[in-house]
Amino acid sequence: MEWQRLGASVHGKLEKPESPLAPCRSDTAGEACAAAMRNSTNPFYLQDQPGGTQSAGWLGAWSAAPSPYAVAAEGAADVVEAVNFAREHRLRLVVKGTGHDYLGRSNAPDSLLVWTHKMRHVSMHDAFVPQGCPATTQASSPAVTLEAGTRWLEAYQEVTVKHGRYVQGGGCTSVGAAGGFIQGGGFGSWSKKYGIAAASMLEAEVVTADGRLLVANGCQNQDLFWALRGGGGGTFGIVTRVTLKTHQLPSHLGLVVGSIVAKDDAAFKELLERFLLFYRESLSNEHWGEQVRVMGNNSLQLFLLFEGMRAKEAERVWQPLRDWIERNQDKYTMKAQYAEIPGHRMWDFAYLNAHLPGAVEGDQRPGQPADRFWWAGDSEQVSTYWYAYQSHWIPLERFEAAKAKSFAASLFEASRHWSVGLHFNKGQAGASAEAVHRGRETSMNPAVYGAAALIIVAASAPGSPGVPGHEPDKAEGDAMRARVSAAMKVIRAATPGTGAYVNEADYFEANWQQEFWGENYERLLQIKRKVDPHGLFYCHHCVGSEQWSSDGMCRSGQ
Repeated sequence: MEWQRLGASVHGKLEKPESPLAPCRSDTAGEACAAAMRNSTNPFYLQDQPGGTQSAGWLGAWSAAPSPYAVAAEGAADVVEAVNFAREHRLRLVVKGTGHDYLGRSNAPDSLLVWTHKMRHVSMHDAFVPQGCPATTQASSPAVTLEAGTRWLEAYQEVTVKHGRYVQGGGCTSVGAAGGFIQGGGFGSWSKKYGIAAASMLEAEVVTADGRLLVANGCQNQDLFWALRGGGGGTFGIVTRVTLKTHQLPSHLGLVVGSIVAKDDAAFKELLERFLLFYRESLSNEHWGEQVRVMGNNSLQLFLLFEGMRAKEAERVWQPLRDWIERNQDKYTMKAQYAEIPGHRMWDFAYLNAHLPGAVEGDQRPGQPADRFWWAGDSEQVSTYWYAYQSHWIPLERFEAAKAKSFAASLFEASRHWSVGLHFNKGQAGASAEAVHRGRETSMNPAVYGAAALIIVAASAPGSPGVPGHEPDKAEGDAMRARVSAAMKVIRAATPGTGAYVNEADYFEANWQQEFWGENYERLLQIKRKVDPHGLFYCHHCVGSEQWSSDGMCRSGQ
């Protein structure tokens, strides 16, 4: 009867989710299962299902599980009804826009799901003034408003392809724009130029635990506004829409793709030291982002993006390193391609498909938009089962002459256990002065501003818990997890206490309060207790979640 009442209050938008792989959960599964398995490699298909998630689970931590009921919200009023119902009935509440979450925070058994997938309206503003702020020219800004379920692809195609502006968002096109990504801080390929995504937030509309619909910005509900910009998703309320500052679009964006291979261990150690010094001298600035990967086969895999220059200029930046390699041809081989893309074409599927064949994959399902795509390099993360995932910020000082040799040795040692990714766009050392200034107004861990890069070491494989013939391989997972942990142990020993990125971190992080938020945690905890005193919004290793394990408040499935 109570569920019927909720269904009536949201005008029939109450659904009973199923796993997208439900047709496969029997020994007699046939073509329906085969179709479900094919579709499960499409991130947009998974997001169209209330029971779908980007990841299938994490070894020893969580497995994807649909909620018994979901409110398929189409507006803020539906979210308010769901929050009030969950509070009144003491239900576990989870929130999902895209389900693109490694830590399992957007799904749980025995819960009520607030599913914001259908809330995807995007609107542009030439001169946005936050509500309650003085309507002065100085206070206005070009901006874009995104509803809670908007994906970054939809935001980019509206802001960049149609209007020739740029909004700082995520690299994966299927990531949700207004949910956990931006509330956790949020990095994009050009974060060193434009800052963390949370710093671009001008205003948020949010439903709090008491069922109120509030507007938070720099002029009202300022503490909540600060917490929403870096304090983590699923914690302080349900954001129903955000307004973000937009920026002038560069005429061209570009990429460098390739590898540098060393002939033996000694040469690779020397290469690592040389690259660290080269990065500090030539790449530690607002123009560069993305990553290099330190491999166990003594190679550096390059995938870097740039802005504010043309491909020929980017090639000249790399010339000093190329010259050094040329002088040492007996030790190294370097292959690199430099490409540029007109700024307004960066998320234009037709252009990308024609000029960068193989770089993108389109949503081929009947009836889907012709311009919907994801980067081919992101495909391996769709429906993956995580064995391990750890991150750690690396201070820029480790790239300086006095410490580069030692840190290069640490990178080498770590790569003997597992490959190590250095994500330069996920640190703010070397970022533009404006990016750093706006970032320091957010609640993100201040350690990010001294970090040249975020190191990520992770392992996963295809696997679907509960699906016969597709179960994760626990023995393989345990072995890979041990190697990842060994690699990160070396990195942590070389750079202790530098923190980790809350959206891409170890599920089992022991000192998570300090690692994720540093000196900001106590203030965030005070705000959490004020806006959600009874802990309605709970998620693993989110602000205030330690209370659930210490005083017996934790409900089933938490």
